Amino acid sequence: MKKLILAVLATMTINISMGQVKVYKGTSNYGGDVICNLANQKIYKKTSSYSGDVTCNVSKNKIFKGTSTYSGDVLYNIAEGKVYKGTSTYSGDIVMNIKDGKIYKNTSTYSGDVIATIRDGKVFTGTSSYSGDIAFSIKGDVTIEEFVAIWYTIKYIY
Repeated sequence: MKKLILAVLATMTINISMGQVKVYKGTSNYGGDVICNLANQKIYKKTSSYSGDVTCNVSKNKIFKGTSTYSGDVLYNIAEGKVYKGTSTYSGDIVMNIKDGKIYKNTSTYSGDVIATIRDGKVFTGTSSYSGDIAFSIKGDVTIEEFVAIWYTIKYIY
């Protein structure tokens, strides 16, 4: 019976860790270089899973501050690749837009306004594809909303 319980617990632990997406500095895969992690639609500091270390969370198309789901704590609202401040959908409140693997300033789609390029789980500065320009790497699949939550954590928390 003990072996069965241990096997079930081990399986549960593996399933939980498989659902976790880790974000590393640059090209690193080293555990000490984890900037943040995503689990259950929450972004945690470093490798933590403690609720006090949640920087923001994703619910539908919104990014909320910390563990909140209160409308007053909406950091960003995402629609059709456009990232709006708070709950706004006004074009003047677009802080960036994501299109074809590129993050542009505000409403622009001009190549000179590329903030970052996303390719194969790596986020490069500007339009670069040089490995020295990798700001961070994401190990796992994320939605656009989860990506924005990770971006917020890296740019504004760290």
